[in-house]
Amino acid sequence: MCRLCGSGAPLSSCPTRRDYLGLAGTASAEAAAATFSGSTAAQDAAAATLPNGIGEAGRKVLIKGGAVLSVDDSVGNFAVGDVLIDGNLIAEVGANIDAPDAVVIDASGKIVMPGFIDTHHHQFETALRGVLADAILINDGRPESEYNYYEKMLQTFSMVYRPEDVYINELFGSIAQLDDGVTTVMDVSQIHHSPEHSDAAIEGLRDAGRRSVFGYFEGWGDNAKYPEDARRIKAEHFASDDQLITMVMGGEIYLPGYEKSWDIGRELGLPIALHVVGTFGMQETFDALGAAGKFGPDNIFIHMTGMSDTGWNYAADAGAHISLSVPIEMHMRHGAPPIQKAIDHGLRPSLSTDVECTMTADAFTQMRSMVTLQRMFANELALAGQDYPTLLTAMDAIRSATIEGARGLKLEKKTGSLTPGKEADIILLDAEALNVAPLNHVPGAVVTLMERTNVDTVFVAGKIRKWRGTLMGFDLARLRRELEASRDYLFKAAGIEQDLFRH
Repeated sequence: MCRLCGSGAPLSSCPTRRDYLGLAGTASAEAAAATFSGSTAAQDAAAATLPNGIGEAGRKVLIKGGAVLSVDDSVGNFAVGDVLIDGNLIAEVGANIDAPDAVVIDASGKIVMPGFIDTHHHQFETALRGVLADAILINDGRPESEYNYYEKMLQTFSMVYRPEDVYINELFGSIAQLDDGVTTVMDVSQIHHSPEHSDAAIEGLRDAGRRSVFGYFEGWGDNAKYPEDARRIKAEHFASDDQLITMVMGGEIYLPGYEKSWDIGRELGLPIALHVVGTFGMQETFDALGAAGKFGPDNIFIHMTGMSDTGWNYAADAGAHISLSVPIEMHMRHGAPPIQKAIDHGLRPSLSTDVECTMTADAFTQMRSMVTLQRMFANELALAGQDYPTLLTAMDAIRSATIEGARGLKLEKKTGSLTPGKEADIILLDAEALNVAPLNHVPGAVVTLMERTNVDTVFVAGKIRKWRGTLMGFDLARLRRELEASRDYLFKAAGIEQDLFRH
């Protein structure tokens, strides 16, 4: 049962608890269609096309005949290949797998690859999508900068969130990225105004059925228990490593007392994530921490814009991870995305979407932005007759969007590639669609041609979350109404007029 089941809404069914795997190819699908209506009709129709036997205990699943992009050099790629799933794990990847008792999914015309990984996403802002489409990070005094991120989002909107707002925003944002093929996220929820807010965020992530890293960052007000509540949260929600959701400690160095959050994070054995943005004047503090030997491989540095070469050297020497949000960094004046800086220091960054109040959380947009921006700078040097760095390739972008993200979140043993023994976080992308066909280059098709509508099927830990273009298991109409109600409350409580054409 989710938080919305007892909300008093007219629909009595749980909007996040529809299990279609037992309905596949049976008359039960027709029964489900009679029980559910509205946004669930397409799901009912899709459920009837699931292969017979899928979801049965002990039955393996064979994804057969696709173009397999493993993102694992030891496994290799296959122009026509198969992936065998046993329970929640990848059992085998090869050119022609013999599994006579397995349920077969025909992947002809599809690219089969690991799901995308978003290493930094403020999902609590989902109801405020597009509100700050023209915004920069901090008010620079110009009239057009009145609607800036720091004042309007962090100091106004975020202050009025209730736990129920946190829940629906987290849930809806997670579901939307499942539709986009993003099977793993690090949620940076700077909304921990009380333990109830923290629990609501975790419940939203859990009920989406996606692999998530709960980022425990700051909150505000008399009921905020950050960072000390990390101990309770870990004990109650993350006592086991054998679950879809794990935990990261937020440790923002622009906040007074950040040292305590770092100490607690390391006490609990958690990675420590933080925004590192020159716009906020962090360079001096960052360099001092590096000089004091405070950095480690447990650090996740988000953005890294405007940092000194000395700071970069400290980060590289410590084996820290870098998460880049290329479109947002360009758009909101964080500073030039340091793609080449990271590469030059031997660091392979991951990609992250950041804030949907300003920019889409689409993985394809992130990959294209990374490649085109790095190549633009390199090509300008080439045209000027100067030495230039190696041009990024489509495969480089895919690695940043998959295995590098897994490494950054300390999940590389579970996800990020199609490697036997890892959990089956797998996406099938439609390579026969109008915007892709005919397929001539698999990485190029993914990065330079595709978008959300090409995401055909999504597995998370061996379970189908999207099937043949249809998200499965959610009453989307009901959830959208709940999200809209949250949006209306947030505008009213924040004292901001809703204007669809605001500049």
